Amino acid sequence: MMKFREALVSDIPQMHVIRNSVKENVLSNPELVTTEDYKTYITKRGKGWVCEIQDLIVGFAIADLEEDNIWALFVHPDYEMKGIGKQLHHLMMGWYFDNDKGSVWLSTAPDSRADKFYRKAGWTEVGITRSGEIKFEMTASTWKSLPG
Repeated sequence: MMKFREALVSDIPQMHVIRNSVKENVLSNPELVTTEDYKTYITKRGKGWVCEIQDLIVGFAIADLEEDNIWALFVHPDYEMKGIGKQLHHLMMGWYFDNDKGSVWLSTAPDSRADKFYRKAGWTEVGITRSGEIKFEMTASTWKSLPG
């Protein structure tokens, strides 16, 4: 059974395993994202959520209120295509826009499954980052107009 809840500092080691296990949007250097980075994002800059199955974290999402950015949304490859990413996205975005934010952005690799996921979820492509990723934006009005 899937359980969704807010992320805790004690979840970071499992979140880091997931981040380093993905097949797309792979970190060029896994040491670039530290335990301290996760801690800062889930305790000071924003909030995170996890999905657990039998006490194993299989997906997580983190929103950053300071930079108006989605910092992370990842599902372990063994648990993809089960609706976990969609549910984490819904929890995160609902919370984000409940905090009186007007818009949020993220970037991801072009022609990736994440690219398709965000388009289907109602995100709008607004440009390309210096690193060649697609930059997407979601406004509060768009989020509130989407079907449940």
